[in-house]
Amino acid sequence: MTSPQTASIPLDHAQRWRAFWVCVSVAALTILDLSKVNVALPSIESAFGAGSTQLQIVVSGYVLMFGLALVPFGRLGDQRSRKTLFLVGLTLFLAMSVVCALAPTVEILIAGRLVQGLAAGIQMPQVLGTIQQIFVGKERGQAFGLFGATIGIATAIGPTLGGLMIAVGGAQDGWRWIFWMNVPLCLIVIAGVVGLLPRTRRPTPGKLQLDPVGLTLLALTIITLMWPFLFTTGSPDDDPRRWWTLVLFVVSATAFTWWERRYAASGRSPLVPFRLFSISSFRNGTLVVTTYFTAIPAMFLLTTLFLQAGVGLEPVYAGMVSIGFAVVSAGSAWIGGNLVGRLGRPLVVGGLVIVLVSIVALAIVAYTVPADAVAYAMAGVMAIAGAGAGLVVAPNQTLTLADIPTRSGGLAGSVGQLGQRIGTAVGTAVGLSLFYSTIYRESDADHHGLEVYHDAYAYGMVAVGIFVALALLIGVIDLGARRRAQRS
Repeated sequence: MTSPQTASIPLDHAQRWRAFWVCVSVAALTILDLSKVNVALPSIESAFGAGSTQLQIVVSGYVLMFGLALVPFGRLGDQRSRKTLFLVGLTLFLAMSVVCALAPTVEILIAGRLVQGLAAGIQMPQVLGTIQQIFVGKERGQAFGLFGATIGIATAIGPTLGGLMIAVGGAQDGWRWIFWMNVPLCLIVIAGVVGLLPRTRRPTPGKLQLDPVGLTLLALTIITLMWPFLFTTGSPDDDPRRWWTLVLFVVSATAFTWWERRYAASGRSPLVPFRLFSISSFRNGTLVVTTYFTAIPAMFLLTTLFLQAGVGLEPVYAGMVSIGFAVVSAGSAWIGGNLVGRLGRPLVVGGLVIVLVSIVALAIVAYTVPADAVAYAMAGVMAIAGAGAGLVVAPNQTLTLADIPTRSGGLAGSVGQLGQRIGTAVGTAVGLSLFYSTIYRESDADHHGLEVYHDAYAYGMVAVGIFVALALLIGVIDLGARRRAQRS
């Protein structure tokens, strides 16, 4: 039995692109909050006296709830109205932004961030499902190219916007402005969804198929995998017992796989159709983007921390280092979206090589360039990294979903987004752990000053480089498989 299908409503060229830009504005708002809060952590720490674990949850708790919501709401969007889910998610996101901005304690801030992450997870599957549905062929590559450009800009410009809000609002309360800025942005995007997003489907009436047992087991699997990383800060006070939850992860993942296969064999529609992973383009593309996103958010965070804590830059200037990445990645994503139909996987492999070289260069620059010029040098390297990044995300998205049926677009996109969110949580925790553990270790040994941050940044970037190298390896393997398939 296949998933309940919906009847698509044909859209003309203007309607398709109007729907696209509404979807992209939702995605940009969602992703922006992943990166702009990073620069606020020192300000939040000062305001509340928050500990390292609480600060980690402010960032990673958002990612956790984002990941938990993706698959069930991707499934729901494939069966019902995506426009309605857009409005539900945006309204909740708006309300929680107000809660975070007014938070009197760090506990209230954390609660607001958790629900805000849930709201983000409601919205994002609808974005990918809609784009997958309304575009085909070369036009789909162009759409995903523009989508990748927008995501690249939102990710890279976030630290700059966050730093600007802190500069405007002051060191003590500037972080609140980061959440207040969501209010007008949400209202604008909600108006766009209501007034500009055309109907794209007629939902087929009938009972929802959400697989509640599978949903529970999937939630347990995600939580037990991400839990120890959420509480990894690099502090000597980190509880080593947190790693035992990975045993529960293995158990719950095994149970989830068994249940989903049994559920599908009974003729019902499972929460995650494992048949999707039998499609090599989807499987390999998902692995590439998961490992890639394990690296890139950590790269931004580590660079910002090095410049703020080590070099002593103000948050707004530390954030501005990534502007070149945003601008260049936007251009290269557009180019990649237009070229992917002709060049295919080699385009992604080439982009990953550029990113990997840039990561090595960032670590070398941190060690060798004087403190008064290091930010400028890093900005230049970041721009080069952006050229590679734009050739990775958008073309890989097109290749990953190329063989997926339109009716499963939301769910398939959700699985890929889930990989990205898990990768973000794991990579951020690993990078932060290496960064702060180096500071704790070398400070105890009476090493002080910028040298400590040189070492901390280098150790963190080693992890980033390893994850990008793994993504590159998967890309090369996929490239070989595609060439063998063409020859046969």
